[in-house]
Amino acid sequence: MNQPGDMIRRRRACARCEGRFTTYERVEEVMPVVIKKDGRREDYNRAKVLEGIQKACQKRSVPMQKIEEAVNAIEKKVQSYGLKEIPARTIGQMVMIHLQSLDKVAYVRFASVYRDFRDVEEFVAELQGIPSASSGDAVHLEFPFIHSNESKV
Repeated sequence: MNQPGDMIRRRRACARCEGRFTTYERVEEVMPVVIKKDGRREDYNRAKVLEGIQKACQKRSVPMQKIEEAVNAIEKKVQSYGLKEIPARTIGQMVMIHLQSLDKVAYVRFASVYRDFRDVEEFVAELQGIPSASSGDAVHLEFPFIHSNESKV
């Protein structure tokens, strides 16, 4: 997440040789375990979220800085819930919200894989549901964090 202030730079000296060197310290963030669609649990993996957004944005004019900012925002939001476990679909919905504001084509690419459309009609319905840039509509997705069949943490 390396936001400004997340890392502390220290100048140190070796007691034996008196050589000076710099160390960088940062807080170790504890991310929740991700509950996959099939019920498996795996450690949160920043690289997977980053890779998914990068693939959706491939050959689009989305700067890498904006992609990194989206991943950082998603991680901060996930951490803010204070949960030990979080459904993968919740993270996927967060990605879709960020992609919708970054690039509509990237959003549709991600949604087509993430939502696993069964036919063209579902895909067209998704496209028709995207607010245009001129309409100013915002997307509000529900985040089903905990269901009755999942244990509360």
